[in-house]
Amino acid sequence: MIFLARLDGWMRGLEGWPRLALAFGLGAFCATAFAPIGFFPALLLGLAGLALLLDGAALSPRPWRAAAATGWAFAFGQFLIGMHWIVYPFMVDPAEHLWQLPFALASLPAGLGLFGALGVLPALLARRPGVSRLLLLSVGYAAAEWLRGHVLTGFPWNLPAYGWGASLAVMQAASLIGAYGLSFLTILLGVSLAEVARRRVLLPGVMALVFAGLAGWGALQLAQPSAMVPGVTLRLVQPNVPQREKRSAFRARNWQRLLSLSDSPGHPTHIIWPEAAADFALARDAVALQDVARLTARGAVLMTGAIRVDGTAQAFRWYNSLYLFEPGGAVLAVYDKTHLVPFGEYVPYPALLNPLGIAQLIGLPPATPGDGLHRYAVPGAPNITPLICYEDSFPGAAITAEGRPGWFVNVTDDSWFGPWAGPAQHLLTARMRTIEEGVPMARAANTGISAVIDGRGRIIAERGLNRMGVVDAPLPAALNPTFYGRFGDLVFLAFLIVGAGLALLAARQH
Repeated sequence: MIFLARLDGWMRGLEGWPRLALAFGLGAFCATAFAPIGFFPALLLGLAGLALLLDGAALSPRPWRAAAATGWAFAFGQFLIGMHWIVYPFMVDPAEHLWQLPFALASLPAGLGLFGALGVLPALLARRPGVSRLLLLSVGYAAAEWLRGHVLTGFPWNLPAYGWGASLAVMQAASLIGAYGLSFLTILLGVSLAEVARRRVLLPGVMALVFAGLAGWGALQLAQPSAMVPGVTLRLVQPNVPQREKRSAFRARNWQRLLSLSDSPGHPTHIIWPEAAADFALARDAVALQDVARLTARGAVLMTGAIRVDGTAQAFRWYNSLYLFEPGGAVLAVYDKTHLVPFGEYVPYPALLNPLGIAQLIGLPPATPGDGLHRYAVPGAPNITPLICYEDSFPGAAITAEGRPGWFVNVTDDSWFGPWAGPAQHLLTARMRTIEEGVPMARAANTGISAVIDGRGRIIAERGLNRMGVVDAPLPAALNPTFYGRFGDLVFLAFLIVGAGLALLAARQH
């Protein structure tokens, strides 16, 4: 305890660059809580350290400026390390794009760090260290994370809730309170540990009991087996084509690989290919459509990501789409991706950024967004809602106005995310969506990780990274609608209101 008291005094006494350097280091340490490492204590300890640093910032001559800088440095460290995989798209064609790498590596974490700067400011409304300040910090930081998931189309990657990836039991809480609600409780648990350095254990003790209860409840949910949809056998095709080989010189080989893998021994009823598996205008290629007809002639349904083109060569629009082919090869439906990837499929603020050459990263005119998520009928299986690439990253946004589907179909090409951390983080995000909604997911990824996931986030079958092959598995049945599925982020909003109210009460008691 003497050591902790000295640590508290030392951290509060830091000023200027030493404080910012430690905040950066704590944020970088937090990044190890996320997939694929999954060391969740790092997130909690990093948040506790941030709370102690903010107590010191509050004593500065310019407390608001010092606190904002501390919060920014913390978030910058977390995103710089946790999202280091953003370097890989620039290495696909290094001769053309490598010069842009330093700008992208610094600018995205720096921009996301602004939400960290904003999130810590409410803590300074409390005049002294203690429960009131910690509650306000939790409210402010969690609200900033919600904003990060919504402002400028949103980017809710590596939310604090995902720090529990190593504990599927705790993750079950998302079916009650969603990723944002679990993020709020996680932040509060982490910052409450700062109280231990002051020999006060009430708040951390209460939060420990809360998470023990959530873990126990989650374990009970996981004790229930997965029911399967009768008569459905899925085949997820993972062609494992590197980005450098997704070009016209390899197109015929890549297409034959998809067909060959789909024809592997077995009797799938539904075959799913990844995002842009057909990286050409599939609907305009008569030979490819004949191949699809032959593949589905024995009664299988095919779902595949493909490029869709409208117009002529002189004036055309392109879409990142998913085609649904019925047995025999007729097109049943086409879904156009709605939530496009900034800097991958379009450039925000083109007048400002295009002169920097950033538009060249896309290599095509900007993609055209679709008109929103939809639910589609599928022969021989429950209705689906397609989610292309990172459309599965947005809490509360996977269910359409048309109703809840029987399963999600996520097609993606995570080779853009590198060979390690990015794909693992994306898979964890997909699992969180299934828990929130109680809806299973079939996920076909070009280079992996392809998986069938049940409504509690359990992986029924998968194929690992950078491995060519197929995943054959039954389709888990959807669970009953979850509490979060019914009420969405209203619970999260209630957390913010109650947290702010308790902070006010705690402040009046001192």
